[in-house]
Amino acid sequence: MSRKTLVNLAGLALFALVPALASATGEAFLVNLMTRFLIYAIAAVSLDLILGYGAMVSFGHAAFFGLGGYVIGIAGYHFAQGDTLFGWSGGQAALVMWPLAVACAALAGLVVGFLSLRTAGVQFIMITLAFGQMLYFILVGLVVYGGDDGLSIDARNTLPGLDLNGPVTFYYVCLALLAAWVLLCRRIVNSPFGMALQSLRQNPRRSTGLGLAPLRYRLTAFVLSAAGAGLAGALWANYALFVSPDMAGWQKSGELMAMVILGGMGSIFGPVLGVAVYLGLEQLATAWTEHWMLILGPVLVLVVLFGKRGVYGWLTGGAHHD
Repeated sequence: MSRKTLVNLAGLALFALVPALASATGEAFLVNLMTRFLIYAIAAVSLDLILGYGAMVSFGHAAFFGLGGYVIGIAGYHFAQGDTLFGWSGGQAALVMWPLAVACAALAGLVVGFLSLRTAGVQFIMITLAFGQMLYFILVGLVVYGGDDGLSIDARNTLPGLDLNGPVTFYYVCLALLAAWVLLCRRIVNSPFGMALQSLRQNPRRSTGLGLAPLRYRLTAFVLSAAGAGLAGALWANYALFVSPDMAGWQKSGELMAMVILGGMGSIFGPVLGVAVYLGLEQLATAWTEHWMLILGPVLVLVVLFGKRGVYGWLTGGAHHD
C-alpha cells in the first residue's frame, strides 16, 4: 500500500469517526466545526479543478459559492411567505433545491467562463475578479433579501428519511457529498478530458497543434468547477441558516485559493488537507490574537517557497497526481 493511499484512508477514517470522538470527549462543537470544514473542502476541490489542473487563476470563484447559497436563501424566504416555486408547493426538498443551486451556479459559470476564457494571464484574473465583484454588489443591492445585512433562513432543506436538523446527520450528508465530489473529480482528471486539460496547461501551443480546442476544454472545466462551488454554497446556507453578500466577496475567493495552495495544487485530495490546515490555524491563532492572518501569512509564504506540492505533497512524499 502506497504512502498516498495510507494518508487518504487515514483522513477518511478520521472524518468518519468525528461524531464518535466528539461524543466521547464531550466536545459537541467538533461536529459543527468539521461540518464547516467539509463544506469548504467541496469548494476548494472545485477550485483546484481549474487552478491546479487547468492553470486558470479565478479570483471570482466565491461568486458561485455565494450564488448557490442565495438560491437556497431566496427560495427559503419565499416558502416562508407561503409562495410556490413555479407553482410547485412541495416545500424545501433538498433533492430539488440543491440541484437547482448547482444548476444556477453552473449556468453562471458558463457565462462568466465563456467571456473570461477569451483572455489569459493577468487579464483572466482581473475579469474573473470583476465578475465576482459584480455579483457581490448585485447581492448587496437585493434590499428585499436583506441587502448588506444578509438573509436569515428559517429551516434546513429536507431529505426523505433523514433529519437534517440533527448536527450528526447533516455532518454525514456533507461527508457523503464531499466523498462523491472528490471521486467524481478524480475520475475527471484521470479521464482523456482531464489529460487534455493538463496538456493545455503544460504546453498550450503544442496541444492546440495536435487538434485540442482550448476554449471547449477549459470552459467545461470552469462550468464543472462552478457547479461544485454552488453545491458548497447550498450546503453552507443549510449549515449556517444565513447567507450574506460576503459569501461572494473577493476575500472569500482569496481564502479558497489559500486553502488550495496550502494543501497542494494539482492534487484532488490536497485541497481537502489545505482546508484543514487553514481552518485549524484560524481556530488556534484566534485563541491568541484577533489578527490571526499575521500568523497565516508567513505559513503560506513558507509553503509556497519550500513546499511547492503543499502539505499533501509533503505527507505523501511528493506524490501529487491523483
